[in-house]
Amino acid sequence: MRYVFDLDNTLCDTRKNEDGNWDYLGAKPFTDRVRKVNQLYEEGHYIMIETARGCVSGKDWYPQTYEQLISFGLKFHELRTGVKLNADFFVDDKGVNDRDFFGN
Repeated sequence: MRYVFDLDNTLCDTRKNEDGNWDYLGAKPFTDRVRKVNQLYEEGHYIMIETARGCVSGKDWYPQTYEQLISFGLKFHELRTGVKLNADFFVDDKGVNDRDFFGN
């Protein structure tokens, strides 16, 4: 199977700094969720991480995000940055809420 995971506040706790900007590099992994994704990877599933980092600013967050995922110990096949739509609701016939998927 192919799994696509959002990153910020799905696989890691990402907060805003005192300037009101997202502190992407200060994000802390949700270790239980990283473990679950790694299990799926080890079972042979294709893991894609997709993040909106850079969608609004136009900044290329790929290099820093790639290194961050490696530091989290996250196993994945593909990383896409700056490509997600900026929306409050995603409607999809295959969508699953992160809390439902991870059980918390």
